[in-house]
Amino acid sequence: MSATKTAVPRHNLKVTTALRRFAISISVLNIFGYTVLGFEQPWTWPFIALATSYSLEIVLEILGARSEGRAPRFLGGGPKGLMEFLFPAHITALAVNMLSYVNDKVWVMVFGVIVAVGTKWVLRAPVKGRLRHFMNPSNFGIAVILVLFPWASIAPPYQFTEYIDGGFDWLVPAIIISLGTMLNAKLTERMWLILAWVGGFALQAVVRGLLFDTSIPAGLAMMTGVAFVLFTNYMITDPGTTPSSKWGQIAFGGGVATMYGVLTAMSIAYGLFFATALVCAIRGAFLWTADIVSKKRAEEALALAAVTQSVAQADAAACACPEGACACPAPATAEAETPACACPEGACACPAPATSEAETKKIPVAA
Repeated sequence: MSATKTAVPRHNLKVTTALRRFAISISVLNIFGYTVLGFEQPWTWPFIALATSYSLEIVLEILGARSEGRAPRFLGGGPKGLMEFLFPAHITALAVNMLSYVNDKVWVMVFGVIVAVGTKWVLRAPVKGRLRHFMNPSNFGIAVILVLFPWASIAPPYQFTEYIDGGFDWLVPAIIISLGTMLNAKLTERMWLILAWVGGFALQAVVRGLLFDTSIPAGLAMMTGVAFVLFTNYMITDPGTTPSSKWGQIAFGGGVATMYGVLTAMSIAYGLFFATALVCAIRGAFLWTADIVSKKRAEEALALAAVTQSVAQADAAACACPEGACACPAPATAEAETPACACPEGACACPAPATSEAETKKIPVAA
């Protein structure tokens, strides 16, 4: 019976630090939102969302560890290890509850949390030899709610500034931008993605205005709202489901902006969430395709190497010259007058030994 594999760290130190600060930020925002800003959801719902997310995350990790023959990742690190393991579940639960509005149907919110957490174990693709989830969990949970329950909607943007005025309503997005920029610049390293997303969003607003005669100022004004700022700094920059390379980030951010413009031009509401889900799905398909192509090329290279090796071995076996033999000519049908050297009868052309010294013969030349 084989021994159980040791649990490997779920994230590196920088990602763990980023997740910790994400978790703290969204927790503070929820506390501030329910006490000052005017969040619309009942105050008990964040606790229900957290209980659902924590429980499901632990159960799925136990099942996954058992199937993979390793120890669960939340074991061995004590309370701190368990807390760090639950950071993603914490962020997902609060985000789904905070950004979706399902009237008084708490079970719909719970369903969205279950979908968001569960999708990390279902929608996965190979990345550097490991299966990793490619779908943004919180975004996907909200998108599924919006598709399956047409009466549901996203949280009204005014809930973030409903009870503050006198210029303080600009303070909330300013704080979110400042904290989010520091977080993404130093830890998640997703600033290229943010720049591509913001630039692409502005460009699609102008293009839609020129092609479909929509209001360009109205399309650009959306960028000043708290919902857009939150999405830009805390949703689309998820380090677990976005590329790390510069050009990969630019393609992802620009792709989401382009997809949003297309969906909005088609009069599809809630384009931010649907565009992100579609681009994540495209990235997942790309990762699977790249992995299949890479494995196929590796198999072809191994097959070619095996054929080359077998041909070389066959050639070596066909030319069995005695050790230290001189250069023997291939056997000819005509009898040679004077053999160049004493080769075995029927020998093939054998190379002369590298250590042998060539003899110099003087040939008389007629005057």
